[in-house]
Amino acid sequence: QVQLVESGGGSVQAGGSLRLSCAASGFFTSRFCMGWFRQAPGKEREGVSYITGPSPSTYYADSVKGRFTISRDNAKNTLYLQMNNLQPEDTAMYYCAVVRAPFSAGSWSTDDYTYWGQGTQVTVSS
Repeated sequence: QVQLVESGGGSVQAGGSLRLSCAASGFFTSRFCMGWFRQAPGKEREGVSYITGPSPSTYYADSVKGRFTISRDNAKNTLYLQMNNLQPEDTAMYYCAVVRAPFSAGSWSTDDYTYWGQGTQVTVSS
């Protein structure tokens, strides 16, 4: 049974940093594309970053490029999102997600991700 549990959210001032974690169970993170998405109140869920399976490649939304870093510890079966220089517009609920099929290419579409965590709130004040 696939489970994703996010943690690490919180409240910070603009310019601060947070590291989100997503503990995965029921599958091997090394084989699957996993992504971070976020959803602000009244807005659609949007892709922030994703990392592909073996020989991983990483991808970032333009809005976070240069500030956020996605990584994965396969030994711990955990996905991370290091967020630096946070801005008020980064305020949202952050979700991790995984695609259904192993070794598949990544995607920005929420439709391509089958399993989702419960989310962790990130609030950035100015």
